[in-house]
Amino acid sequence: MTLKVGDPAPFFEGTTTDGSVIKLSDFTGKKLVMYFYPMDDTPGCTKQACSLRDSNAAIKAKGAAILGVSTQDETSHQKFTAKYDLNFPLLADKGGHVAKAYGAMGSGGVIGFAKSLAGIADRITFVIDESGKIVHIIDKPNTANHGEEVLALL
Repeated sequence: MTLKVGDPAPFFEGTTTDGSVIKLSDFTGKKLVMYFYPMDDTPGCTKQACSLRDSNAAIKAKGAAILGVSTQDETSHQKFTAKYDLNFPLLADKGGHVAKAYGAMGSGGVIGFAKSLAGIADRITFVIDESGKIVHIIDKPNTANHGEEVLALL
């Protein structure tokens, strides 16, 4: 499934870093920056998370929340969050169901197929508006400057 700008964001529900359950409807009335990334504590994913962490206050000031999504479990997310002092939740998408609903798993030829077999999500960001519509898709995020990239779209 390939989502486009203007499409409704697919429903999701899952467990976050702190063990709480979160779902799309929790963000009704605010913007959501939902970013999918391959794996906790790898160089590109760390740069991306830290860039968003450093821009989080400015992103919040624009009425948006950040939610990171990957297929690692809560324990992995807790370690990653603690190590880099992340100030937003990470969703543990252990079965890849959320990534599949957003088209963030298995896209892009042989490499994408191999990653999906290994249960690794693609790197892609969706900006979802207050009513649950996708308003921006960043399909090739600049990991080191992703916070600034997102801010420019809000």
